[in-house]
Amino acid sequence: MRILMIQPNYHCGGAEIAGNWPPSWAAYIGGTLKAAGYTNIKFIDAMTEDLPDDVLAEIIRKNQPDVVLASAITPMIYKAQDTLRVAKESNPNCKTVLGGIHPTFMYSQILSEAPWIDYIVRGEGEEIVVNLMNVIAAGTDIKDRKDVLGIAYLEDGKVVATPAHPPIKDLDSLTPDWSILDWDKYIYIPLNTRVAVPNFARGCPFTCRFCSQWKFWRTYRVRNPKKFVDEIETLVKDHKVGFFILADEEPTINRDKFVAMCQELIDRKLDVHWGINTRVTDILRDAHLLPFYRKAGLVHISLGTEAATQMNLDRFRKETTMEENKRAIDMIKANGMVAEAQFIMGLENETVETIEETFQLARYWDADMVNWNMYTPWPFSELFEELGDKVEVRDYSKYNFVTPIMQPDHMDREDVLKGVLRSYARFYMRKSFLDYPFIKDPWKRKYMMGCLKAFLKMTASKRFYDIGRVKRKGLSTEVDLGFDESKIVSKEEIAKLKTTRPDLKADMDFGTISACGAPKQVSLNNVSACGAPKDLEISACGAPRDLPSLDSQQDDNTATRGMMKI
Repeated sequence: MRILMIQPNYHCGGAEIAGNWPPSWAAYIGGTLKAAGYTNIKFIDAMTEDLPDDVLAEIIRKNQPDVVLASAITPMIYKAQDTLRVAKESNPNCKTVLGGIHPTFMYSQILSEAPWIDYIVRGEGEEIVVNLMNVIAAGTDIKDRKDVLGIAYLEDGKVVATPAHPPIKDLDSLTPDWSILDWDKYIYIPLNTRVAVPNFARGCPFTCRFCSQWKFWRTYRVRNPKKFVDEIETLVKDHKVGFFILADEEPTINRDKFVAMCQELIDRKLDVHWGINTRVTDILRDAHLLPFYRKAGLVHISLGTEAATQMNLDRFRKETTMEENKRAIDMIKANGMVAEAQFIMGLENETVETIEETFQLARYWDADMVNWNMYTPWPFSELFEELGDKVEVRDYSKYNFVTPIMQPDHMDREDVLKGVLRSYARFYMRKSFLDYPFIKDPWKRKYMMGCLKAFLKMTASKRFYDIGRVKRKGLSTEVDLGFDESKIVSKEEIAKLKTTRPDLKADMDFGTISACGAPKQVSLNNVSACGAPKDLEISACGAPRDLPSLDSQQDDNTATRGMMKI
Protein backbone atom coordinates (compact mmCIF):
# COMPACT_ATOMS: atom_id res chain seq x y z
CA MET A 1 0.00 0.00 0.00
CA ARG A 2 1.35 3.41 -1.02
CA ILE A 3 1.16 6.01 1.78
CA LEU A 4 1.86 9.71 1.21
CA MET A 5 2.29 12.04 4.20
CA ILE A 6 2.02 15.80 3.63
CA GLN A 7 2.85 18.80 5.80
CA PRO A 8 0.37 21.52 4.67
CA ASN A 9 1.80 24.74 3.25
CA TYR A 10 0.95 27.26 5.97
CA HIS A 11 2.99 30.32 6.95
CA CYS A 12 2.41 33.12 9.46
CA GLY A 13 5.76 34.72 10.38
CA GLY A 14 5.96 33.22 13.87
CA ALA A 15 8.31 30.37 14.76
CA GLU A 16 9.81 30.41 11.26
CA ILE A 17 11.96 33.35 12.30
CA ALA A 18 14.64 30.88 13.48
CA GLY A 19 14.52 28.67 10.39
CA ASN A 20 12.57 25.74 8.98
CA TRP A 21 11.41 23.27 11.64
CA PRO A 22 11.23 19.57 10.77
CA PRO A 23 7.67 18.17 11.17
CA SER A 24 8.42 15.52 13.78
CA TRP A 25 4.99 13.92 13.40
CA ALA A 26 6.12 12.59 10.01
CA ALA A 27 9.12 10.79 11.55
CA TYR A 28 7.10 9.31 14.44
CA ILE A 29 4.10 8.26 12.34
CA GLY A 30 6.26 7.14 9.42
CA GLY A 31 8.55 5.09 11.64
CA THR A 32 5.62 3.40 13.37
CA LEU A 33 4.05 2.51 10.02
CA LYS A 34 7.33 1.06 8.72
CA ALA A 35 7.71 -1.02 11.87
CA ALA A 36 4.20 -2.35 11.20
CA GLY A 37 5.19 -3.44 7.69
CA TYR A 38 4.07 -0.43 5.64
CA THR A 39 7.30 0.42 3.91
CA ASN A 40 6.10 2.27 0.79
CA ILE A 41 5.96 5.68 2.44
CA LYS A 42 6.78 9.12 1.05
CA PHE A 43 6.77 12.48 2.85
CA ILE A 44 6.22 15.88 1.24
CA ASP A 45 6.92 19.01 3.29
CA ALA A 46 4.78 21.45 1.32
CA MET A 47 5.34 24.08 4.02
CA THR A 48 9.14 24.13 3.92
CA GLU A 49 9.19 23.84 0.14
CA ASP A 50 6.34 26.38 -0.18
CA LEU A 51 4.54 24.18 -2.70
CA PRO A 52 1.45 25.66 -4.40
CA ASP A 53 -1.60 23.44 -4.83
CA ASP A 54 -1.01 22.77 -8.53
CA VAL A 55 2.49 21.42 -7.86
CA LEU A 56 1.19 19.32 -4.99
CA ALA A 57 -1.58 17.96 -7.21
CA GLU A 58 0.98 16.88 -9.80
CA ILE A 59 3.04 15.07 -7.13
CA ILE A 60 -0.07 13.23 -5.97
CA ARG A 61 -1.07 12.26 -9.53
CA LYS A 62 2.44 11.00 -10.16
CA ASN A 63 2.66 8.91 -6.98
CA GLN A 64 -0.95 7.61 -6.95
CA PRO A 65 -1.04 6.99 -3.20
CA ASP A 66 -3.62 4.70 -1.65
CA VAL A 67 -3.67 6.84 1.50
CA VAL A 68 -2.82 10.53 2.04
CA LEU A 69 -2.08 11.64 5.62
CA ALA A 70 -1.85 15.21 6.89
CA SER A 71 -1.61 16.83 10.31
CA ALA A 72 -2.83 20.22 11.52
CA ILE A 73 -2.67 22.60 14.42
CA THR A 74 -5.43 25.21 14.65
CA PRO A 75 -4.05 27.94 12.31
CA MET A 76 -3.16 25.30 9.73
CA ILE A 77 -6.59 23.66 9.63
CA TYR A 78 -7.99 25.32 6.49
CA LYS A 79 -4.79 24.66 4.57
CA ALA A 80 -4.84 21.03 5.74
CA GLN A 81 -8.45 20.67 4.55
CA ASP A 82 -7.46 22.16 1.19
CA THR A 83 -4.46 19.81 0.97
CA LEU A 84 -6.67 16.76 1.38
CA ARG A 85 -9.18 18.20 -1.08
CA VAL A 86 -6.37 18.47 -3.64
CA ALA A 87 -5.45 14.86 -2.85
CA LYS A 88 -9.01 13.65 -3.40
CA GLU A 89 -9.38 15.60 -6.65
CA SER A 90 -6.02 14.37 -7.95
CA ASN A 91 -6.61 10.74 -6.95
CA PRO A 92 -10.33 10.11 -6.18
CA ASN A 93 -9.68 6.54 -5.00
CA CYS A 94 -7.26 7.47 -2.22
CA LYS A 95 -8.25 7.54 1.43
CA THR A 96 -7.65 10.88 3.11
CA VAL A 97 -6.71 11.02 6.80
CA LEU A 98 -6.22 14.06 9.04
CA GLY A 99 -4.69 14.15 12.54
CA GLY A 100 -3.40 16.67 15.04
CA ILE A 101 -4.65 18.62 18.04
CA HIS A 102 -7.28 20.71 16.24
CA PRO A 103 -8.96 17.76 14.47
CA THR A 104 -8.92 15.80 17.75
CA PHE A 105 -11.35 18.23 19.37
CA MET A 106 -13.01 19.87 16.35
CA TYR A 107 -13.63 16.78 14.18
CA SER A 108 -17.37 17.43 13.92
CA GLN A 109 -16.93 20.85 12.35
CA ILE A 110 -14.13 19.65 10.07
CA LEU A 111 -16.10 16.71 8.68
CA SER A 112 -19.12 18.95 8.13
CA GLU A 113 -17.05 21.51 6.22
CA ALA A 114 -14.66 19.10 4.47
CA PRO A 115 -16.59 15.88 3.68
CA TRP A 116 -13.78 14.77 1.34
CA ILE A 117 -11.80 13.81 4.45
CA ASP A 118 -12.38 10.10 5.02
CA TYR A 119 -10.97 9.77 8.54
CA ILE A 120 -9.85 11.93 11.42
CA VAL A 121 -7.37 10.55 13.94
CA ARG A 122 -8.19 11.79 17.44
CA GLY A 123 -5.32 12.03 19.91
CA GLU A 124 -1.89 10.44 19.96
CA GLY A 125 -1.64 9.05 16.47
CA GLU A 126 0.95 6.30 16.15
CA GLU A 127 -1.06 3.26 17.25
CA ILE A 128 -4.35 4.58 15.86
CA VAL A 129 -2.87 5.12 12.40
CA VAL A 130 -1.51 1.57 12.26
CA ASN A 131 -4.89 0.14 13.25
CA LEU A 132 -6.62 2.29 10.63
CA MET A 133 -4.12 1.32 7.93
CA ASN A 134 -4.71 -2.35 8.72
CA VAL A 135 -8.43 -2.17 7.91
CA ILE A 136 -7.81 0.04 4.85
CA ALA A 137 -5.18 -2.38 3.53
CA ALA A 138 -7.58 -5.29 4.06
CA GLY A 139 -10.28 -3.42 2.16
CA THR A 140 -12.63 -3.71 5.14
CA ASP A 141 -12.46 -0.19 6.57
CA ILE A 142 -16.12 0.63 5.83
CA LYS A 143 -17.24 -2.48 7.70
CA ASP A 144 -14.64 -2.52 10.47
CA ARG A 145 -13.93 1.16 11.16
CA LYS A 146 -16.38 1.23 14.04
CA ASP A 147 -13.95 -1.06 15.88
CA VAL A 148 -10.95 1.22 15.36
CA LEU A 149 -10.56 3.31 18.50
CA GLY A 150 -9.72 6.99 18.24
CA ILE A 151 -11.14 7.95 14.85
CA ALA A 152 -14.05 9.99 13.48
CA TYR A 153 -15.75 9.81 10.07
CA LEU A 154 -18.97 10.49 8.20
CA GLU A 155 -21.52 7.74 7.78
CA ASP A 156 -24.77 8.46 5.93
CA GLY A 157 -24.07 12.16 6.37
CA LYS A 158 -23.69 11.91 10.16
CA VAL A 159 -20.50 12.29 12.19
CA VAL A 160 -19.41 9.14 13.98
CA ALA A 161 -16.65 9.19 16.63
CA THR A 162 -15.36 5.94 18.07
CA PRO A 163 -14.23 5.77 21.73
CA ALA A 164 -10.81 7.25 22.47
CA HIS A 165 -7.76 5.08 22.04
CA PRO A 166 -5.76 4.77 25.29
CA PRO A 167 -2.53 6.76 25.52
CA ILE A 168 0.62 4.93 24.46
CA LYS A 169 1.93 3.31 27.64
CA ASP A 170 5.55 2.94 26.63
CA LEU A 171 6.97 5.86 24.65
CA ASP A 172 10.18 3.89 24.20
CA SER A 173 8.24 1.49 21.97
CA LEU A 174 8.02 4.22 19.32
CA THR A 175 10.40 3.88 16.39
CA PRO A 176 10.76 7.25 14.64
CA ASP A 177 12.23 7.15 11.16
CA TRP A 178 14.23 10.37 10.93
CA SER A 179 15.56 9.38 7.50
CA ILE A 180 12.16 10.27 6.06
CA LEU A 181 13.14 13.96 6.30
CA ASP A 182 15.35 15.88 3.86
CA TRP A 183 17.70 17.30 6.48
CA ASP A 184 19.36 19.92 4.29
CA LYS A 185 16.10 21.86 4.47
CA TYR A 186 15.98 22.14 8.26
CA ILE A 187 18.56 24.70 9.34
CA TYR A 188 18.55 26.57 12.66
CA ILE A 189 19.65 30.03 11.54
CA PRO A 190 21.25 31.25 14.81
CA LEU A 191 23.81 28.41 14.69
CA ASN A 192 23.64 27.63 10.96
CA THR A 193 23.19 23.95 11.74
CA ARG A 194 20.58 21.22 11.25
CA VAL A 195 17.79 21.19 13.81
CA ALA A 196 15.52 18.46 15.19
CA VAL A 197 12.47 18.45 17.47
CA PRO A 198 12.29 15.08 19.30
CA ASN A 199 10.00 13.96 22.16
CA PHE A 200 11.52 13.19 25.58
CA ALA A 201 8.15 13.32 27.34
CA ARG A 202 4.52 13.74 26.37
CA GLY A 203 1.74 15.40 28.29
CA CYS A 204 1.64 17.80 31.22
CA PRO A 205 0.16 17.44 34.72
CA PHE A 206 -0.58 21.15 34.87
CA THR A 207 -3.82 22.60 33.57
CA CYS A 208 -3.11 26.11 32.25
CA ARG A 209 -6.48 27.40 31.13
CA PHE A 210 -5.36 28.81 27.77
CA CYS A 211 -3.60 25.59 26.78
CA SER A 212 -4.99 22.23 25.65
CA GLN A 213 -1.85 20.12 25.32
CA TRP A 214 -2.62 18.47 28.66
CA LYS A 215 -6.03 17.46 27.29
CA PHE A 216 -4.58 16.14 24.03
CA TRP A 217 -1.90 13.88 25.54
CA ARG A 218 -4.07 13.07 28.60
CA THR A 219 -1.33 11.54 30.75
CA TYR A 220 2.24 12.59 31.51
CA ARG A 221 4.85 10.04 30.41
CA VAL A 222 8.63 10.22 30.21
CA ARG A 223 10.97 8.13 28.10
CA ASN A 224 13.92 6.10 29.30
CA PRO A 225 16.81 8.63 29.29
CA LYS A 226 19.29 6.18 27.78
CA LYS A 227 16.95 5.21 24.94
CA PHE A 228 16.14 8.84 24.29
CA VAL A 229 19.82 9.73 24.00
CA ASP A 230 20.19 6.76 21.63
CA GLU A 231 17.79 8.66 19.40
CA ILE A 232 19.75 11.89 19.82
CA GLU A 233 22.94 10.04 18.92
CA THR A 234 21.28 8.83 15.71
CA LEU A 235 20.23 12.38 14.88
CA VAL A 236 23.71 13.74 15.53
CA LYS A 237 25.80 11.02 13.90
CA ASP A 238 23.56 9.88 11.04
CA HIS A 239 21.78 13.12 10.18
CA LYS A 240 24.36 15.72 11.33
CA VAL A 241 21.95 17.52 13.65
CA GLY A 242 23.73 20.21 15.68
CA PHE A 243 20.82 21.63 17.65
CA PHE A 244 17.57 20.21 18.97
CA ILE A 245 14.60 21.56 20.86
CA LEU A 246 12.55 19.22 23.00
CA ALA A 247 8.96 19.13 21.77
CA ASP A 248 7.80 18.51 25.34
CA GLU A 249 5.41 20.82 27.12
CA GLU A 250 7.24 20.23 30.39
CA PRO A 251 10.51 18.23 30.11
CA THR A 252 11.84 19.06 33.58
CA ILE A 253 8.92 17.88 35.72
CA ASN A 254 10.51 14.49 36.33
CA ARG A 255 13.82 15.80 37.57
CA ASP A 256 15.42 12.39 38.06
CA LYS A 257 14.90 11.37 34.45
CA PHE A 258 15.86 14.80 33.12
CA VAL A 259 19.10 14.69 35.12
CA ALA A 260 19.78 11.15 33.88
CA MET A 261 19.24 12.31 30.30
CA CYS A 262 21.68 15.17 30.80
CA GLN A 263 24.27 12.81 32.30
CA GLU A 264 23.90 10.48 29.33
CA LEU A 265 24.51 13.38 26.94
CA ILE A 266 27.63 14.37 28.90
CA ASP A 267 28.97 10.80 29.01
CA ARG A 268 28.59 10.31 25.25
CA LYS A 269 30.28 13.63 24.33
CA LEU A 270 27.88 14.19 21.43
CA ASP A 271 28.78 17.88 21.03
CA VAL A 272 25.18 18.95 20.43
CA HIS A 273 23.38 21.99 21.80
CA TRP A 274 19.73 22.13 22.69
CA GLY A 275 16.87 24.14 24.11
CA ILE A 276 13.69 23.61 26.11
CA ASN A 277 10.46 25.28 27.17
CA THR A 278 9.80 24.92 30.87
CA ARG A 279 8.20 26.41 33.96
CA VAL A 280 9.68 29.07 36.21
CA THR A 281 9.08 26.85 39.23
CA ASP A 282 11.30 24.12 37.80
CA ILE A 283 14.17 26.57 37.34
CA LEU A 284 13.82 27.72 40.95
CA ARG A 285 13.72 24.12 42.12
CA ASP A 286 16.82 23.19 40.11
CA ALA A 287 18.96 26.26 40.86
CA HIS A 288 21.87 24.09 42.02
CA LEU A 289 21.63 21.94 38.86
CA LEU A 290 21.77 24.72 36.26
CA PRO A 291 25.57 24.48 35.76
CA PHE A 292 25.13 20.74 35.19
CA TYR A 293 22.38 21.36 32.62
CA ARG A 294 24.67 23.78 30.78
CA LYS A 295 27.45 21.18 30.77
CA ALA A 296 25.02 18.77 29.09
CA GLY A 297 24.60 21.19 26.19
CA LEU A 298 21.43 23.01 27.29
CA VAL A 299 21.89 26.57 26.04
CA HIS A 300 18.41 28.04 25.53
CA ILE A 301 15.53 28.06 28.03
CA SER A 302 12.20 29.59 27.14
CA LEU A 303 10.05 30.35 30.16
CA GLY A 304 6.27 30.49 30.25
CA THR A 305 6.22 33.78 32.17
CA GLU A 306 3.14 34.69 30.09
CA ALA A 307 1.67 37.78 31.79
CA ALA A 308 2.76 41.20 32.96
CA THR A 309 0.39 41.32 35.89
CA GLN A 310 -0.24 38.88 38.70
CA MET A 311 -3.95 39.09 37.89
CA ASN A 312 -3.37 37.56 34.48
CA LEU A 313 -0.93 34.99 35.84
CA ASP A 314 -3.64 33.82 38.21
CA ARG A 315 -6.22 33.85 35.45
CA PHE A 316 -4.05 31.63 33.28
CA ARG A 317 -3.48 29.39 36.30
CA LYS A 318 0.28 29.79 35.92
CA GLU A 319 0.94 29.41 39.67
CA THR A 320 3.96 31.72 39.69
CA THR A 321 4.65 35.27 40.87
CA MET A 322 6.27 38.19 39.08
CA GLU A 323 9.38 38.11 41.26
CA GLU A 324 9.79 34.36 40.81
CA ASN A 325 9.89 34.98 37.06
CA LYS A 326 12.64 37.57 37.51
CA ARG A 327 14.67 35.26 39.74
CA ALA A 328 14.46 32.40 37.25
CA ILE A 329 15.68 34.61 34.39
CA ASP A 330 18.62 35.86 36.48
CA MET A 331 19.59 32.28 37.38
CA ILE A 332 19.58 31.13 33.77
CA LYS A 333 21.72 34.04 32.61
CA ALA A 334 24.14 33.64 35.52
CA ASN A 335 24.81 30.09 34.36
CA GLY A 336 25.67 30.99 30.77
CA MET A 337 22.38 30.04 29.15
CA VAL A 338 19.96 32.09 27.07
CA ALA A 339 16.86 33.16 28.99
CA GLU A 340 13.79 33.78 26.86
CA ALA A 341 10.60 35.23 28.34
CA GLN A 342 7.12 34.87 26.86
CA PHE A 343 4.31 37.38 27.26
CA ILE A 344 0.68 36.91 26.27
CA MET A 345 -0.89 40.05 24.84
CA GLY A 346 -4.26 41.10 23.54
CA LEU A 347 -6.78 39.97 26.13
CA GLU A 348 -9.99 41.94 26.51
CA ASN A 349 -8.46 44.03 29.31
CA GLU A 350 -5.47 45.16 27.20
CA THR A 351 -4.80 48.91 27.06
CA VAL A 352 -2.07 51.20 25.80
CA GLU A 353 -0.88 51.41 29.40
CA THR A 354 -0.69 47.62 29.93
CA ILE A 355 1.31 47.20 26.72
CA GLU A 356 3.80 49.76 28.01
CA GLU A 357 3.86 48.09 31.43
CA THR A 358 4.72 44.80 29.76
CA PHE A 359 7.57 46.41 27.86
CA GLN A 360 8.95 48.00 31.02
CA LEU A 361 8.71 44.66 32.81
CA ALA A 362 10.64 43.03 29.95
CA ARG A 363 13.37 45.62 30.44
CA TYR A 364 13.38 45.07 34.21
CA TRP A 365 13.60 41.30 33.88
CA ASP A 366 16.35 41.80 31.28
CA ALA A 367 15.88 38.42 29.61
CA ASP A 368 18.16 37.74 26.66
CA MET A 369 15.13 37.38 24.41
CA VAL A 370 11.46 38.27 24.73
CA ASN A 371 8.45 37.18 22.71
CA TRP A 372 5.16 39.04 22.78
CA ASN A 373 2.57 36.47 21.72
CA MET A 374 -0.99 37.41 20.88
CA TYR A 375 -3.52 35.62 23.04
CA THR A 376 -4.93 32.80 20.96
CA PRO A 377 -8.15 31.37 22.40
CA TRP A 378 -7.92 27.75 21.31
CA PRO A 379 -11.54 26.72 20.68
CA PHE A 380 -11.02 23.63 22.85
CA SER A 381 -9.54 25.40 25.89
CA GLU A 382 -11.21 26.32 29.18
CA LEU A 383 -10.55 30.02 28.66
CA PHE A 384 -12.35 29.94 25.30
CA GLU A 385 -15.46 28.63 27.03
CA GLU A 386 -15.22 31.35 29.65
CA LEU A 387 -14.79 34.11 27.07
CA GLY A 388 -17.76 32.76 25.11
CA ASP A 389 -19.37 35.39 22.90
CA LYS A 390 -16.39 37.74 23.32
CA VAL A 391 -14.51 35.65 20.73
CA GLU A 392 -16.02 37.11 17.57
CA VAL A 393 -13.21 36.11 15.22
CA ARG A 394 -13.59 32.46 14.24
CA ASP A 395 -11.09 32.63 11.37
CA TYR A 396 -8.78 29.90 12.67
CA SER A 397 -6.09 30.67 10.09
CA LYS A 398 -5.31 33.74 12.19
CA TYR A 399 -5.03 31.83 15.48
CA ASN A 400 -1.28 31.98 15.06
CA PHE A 401 0.12 33.99 18.03
CA VAL A 402 0.91 36.99 15.78
CA THR A 403 -2.64 38.23 15.12
CA PRO A 404 -4.82 39.87 17.81
CA ILE A 405 -8.01 37.79 17.99
CA MET A 406 -9.76 39.35 20.97
CA GLN A 407 -11.29 42.81 20.75
CA PRO A 408 -10.07 44.69 23.86
CA ASP A 409 -12.60 46.80 25.69
CA HIS A 410 -10.60 50.03 25.40
CA MET A 411 -8.54 49.80 22.20
CA ASP A 412 -8.65 48.39 18.67
CA ARG A 413 -7.01 45.13 17.66
CA GLU A 414 -4.89 47.04 15.16
CA ASP A 415 -3.51 49.23 17.93
CA VAL A 416 -2.60 46.14 19.97
CA LEU A 417 -0.52 44.92 17.02
CA LYS A 418 1.14 48.31 16.60
CA GLY A 419 1.97 48.42 20.31
CA VAL A 420 3.49 44.94 20.29
CA LEU A 421 5.59 45.68 17.19
CA ARG A 422 6.82 48.86 18.86
CA SER A 423 7.82 46.82 21.93
CA TYR A 424 9.77 44.41 19.72
CA ALA A 425 11.56 47.27 17.95
CA ARG A 426 12.56 49.03 21.17
CA PHE A 427 13.63 45.87 22.98
CA TYR A 428 15.80 44.42 20.22
CA MET A 429 17.23 47.79 19.16
CA ARG A 430 18.61 48.14 22.67
CA LYS A 431 19.87 44.56 22.73
CA SER A 432 21.54 45.00 19.32
CA PHE A 433 23.64 48.01 20.31
CA LEU A 434 24.04 47.80 24.07
CA ASP A 435 23.93 44.12 24.97
CA TYR A 436 24.62 41.33 22.47
CA PRO A 437 27.96 42.66 21.10
CA PHE A 438 29.34 42.94 24.65
CA ILE A 439 28.43 39.52 26.06
CA LYS A 440 31.62 38.17 27.64
CA ASP A 441 30.96 34.49 26.92
CA PRO A 442 32.17 34.03 23.28
CA TRP A 443 29.79 31.16 22.56
CA LYS A 444 26.73 32.95 23.93
CA ARG A 445 27.72 36.17 22.14
CA LYS A 446 27.93 34.28 18.84
CA TYR A 447 24.59 32.60 19.50
CA MET A 448 22.81 35.86 20.33
CA MET A 449 24.26 37.59 17.28
CA GLY A 450 22.98 34.64 15.24
CA CYS A 451 19.51 35.13 16.74
CA LEU A 452 19.72 38.81 15.86
CA LYS A 453 20.68 37.90 12.29
CA ALA A 454 17.62 35.66 12.00
CA PHE A 455 15.41 38.42 13.42
CA LEU A 456 16.76 41.03 10.99
CA LYS A 457 16.50 38.66 8.02
CA MET A 458 12.84 37.94 8.67
CA THR A 459 12.09 41.59 9.38
CA ALA A 460 13.74 42.76 6.15
CA SER A 461 11.62 40.29 4.15
CA LYS A 462 8.53 41.45 6.10
CA ARG A 463 7.84 37.88 7.16
CA PHE A 464 8.46 38.45 10.87
CA TYR A 465 5.12 38.80 12.65
CA ASP A 466 3.61 39.10 9.16
CA ILE A 467 4.56 42.80 9.16
CA GLY A 468 3.72 43.07 5.47
CA ARG A 469 0.16 43.77 6.63
CA VAL A 470 1.34 47.03 8.27
CA LYS A 471 1.41 49.86 5.71
CA ARG A 472 2.62 53.44 6.02
CA LYS A 473 0.17 55.97 4.56
CA GLY A 474 1.73 59.41 4.87
CA LEU A 475 2.10 60.13 8.56
CA SER A 476 -0.26 57.36 9.60
CA THR A 477 0.02 53.57 9.78
CA GLU A 478 -2.69 51.26 8.49
CA VAL A 479 -3.09 47.61 9.45
CA ASP A 480 -5.01 44.94 7.55
CA LEU A 481 -5.39 41.93 9.83
CA GLY A 482 -6.71 39.91 6.89
CA PHE A 483 -9.63 38.23 8.62
CA ASP A 484 -12.08 36.26 6.51
CA GLU A 485 -15.16 38.44 7.03
CA SER A 486 -17.44 35.42 6.74
CA LYS A 487 -15.78 34.04 9.87
CA ILE A 488 -16.40 37.08 12.07
CA VAL A 489 -19.59 36.64 14.03
CA SER A 490 -21.58 38.92 16.35
CA LYS A 491 -22.67 37.99 19.85
CA GLU A 492 -26.19 37.40 18.52
CA GLU A 493 -24.90 35.14 15.77
CA ILE A 494 -22.78 33.19 18.28
CA ALA A 495 -25.87 32.56 20.41
CA LYS A 496 -27.79 31.37 17.36
CA LEU A 497 -24.96 29.10 16.20
CA LYS A 498 -24.97 27.30 19.53
CA THR A 499 -28.39 25.87 18.65
CA THR A 500 -28.23 25.73 14.84
CA ARG A 501 -24.60 24.53 14.46
CA PRO A 502 -23.72 22.31 17.43
CA ASP A 503 -20.97 20.82 15.22
CA LEU A 504 -18.96 24.01 15.74
CA LYS A 505 -18.43 23.14 19.38
CA ALA A 506 -15.31 21.29 20.46
CA ASP A 507 -15.50 17.81 21.95
CA MET A 508 -14.40 18.84 25.43
CA ASP A 509 -14.91 15.33 26.80
CA PHE A 510 -12.22 13.74 24.62
CA GLY A 511 -10.41 10.84 26.21
CA THR A 512 -10.24 10.20 29.92
CA ILE A 513 -9.87 13.67 31.41
CA SER A 514 -11.90 14.28 34.54
CA ALA A 515 -13.75 17.47 35.36
CA CYS A 516 -10.86 18.85 37.41
CA GLY A 517 -8.40 18.32 34.60
CA ALA A 518 -6.66 15.25 35.99
CA PRO A 519 -6.68 11.92 34.12
CA LYS A 520 -9.57 9.80 35.39
CA GLN A 521 -7.26 6.93 36.16
CA VAL A 522 -5.42 9.16 38.66
CA SER A 523 -6.84 8.93 42.18
CA LEU A 524 -8.33 12.25 43.21
CA ASN A 525 -6.78 11.72 46.62
CA ASN A 526 -3.43 12.29 44.94
CA VAL A 527 -4.43 15.29 42.82
CA SER A 528 -4.26 18.91 43.88
CA ALA A 529 -6.95 21.47 43.23
CA CYS A 530 -5.11 22.72 40.17
CA GLY A 531 -5.13 19.28 38.59
CA ALA A 532 -1.48 18.42 39.18
CA PRO A 533 -0.43 15.26 41.03
CA LYS A 534 0.35 15.95 44.69
CA ASP A 535 3.54 13.93 44.57
CA LEU A 536 5.24 16.48 42.32
CA GLU A 537 8.00 18.44 44.03
CA ILE A 538 5.85 21.56 43.72
CA SER A 539 3.54 23.08 46.30
CA ALA A 540 -0.03 24.23 45.77
CA CYS A 541 1.16 27.76 44.98
CA GLY A 542 3.48 26.44 42.29
CA ALA A 543 6.72 26.91 44.22
CA PRO A 544 9.16 24.03 44.71
CA ARG A 545 8.61 22.25 48.02
CA ASP A 546 12.34 22.13 48.70
CA LEU A 547 13.12 25.75 47.81
CA PRO A 548 15.16 27.22 50.70
CA SER A 549 13.83 30.18 52.62
CA LEU A 550 15.04 33.49 51.25
CA ASP A 551 15.91 34.53 54.80
CA SER A 552 18.29 31.60 55.04
CA GLN A 553 20.26 32.58 51.94
CA GLN A 554 23.76 33.79 52.53
CA ASP A 555 24.72 37.36 51.85
CA ASP A 556 27.64 36.16 49.78
CA ASN A 557 26.91 37.26 46.20
CA THR A 558 28.39 34.09 44.75
CA ALA A 559 26.05 31.91 46.75
CA THR A 560 22.98 33.91 45.81
CA ARG A 561 23.97 34.83 42.28
CA GLY A 562 20.86 35.19 40.19
CA MET A 563 18.63 35.04 43.27
CA MET A 564 16.64 38.17 44.00
CA LYS A 565 15.49 38.71 47.57
CA ILE A 566 11.87 39.73 48.00
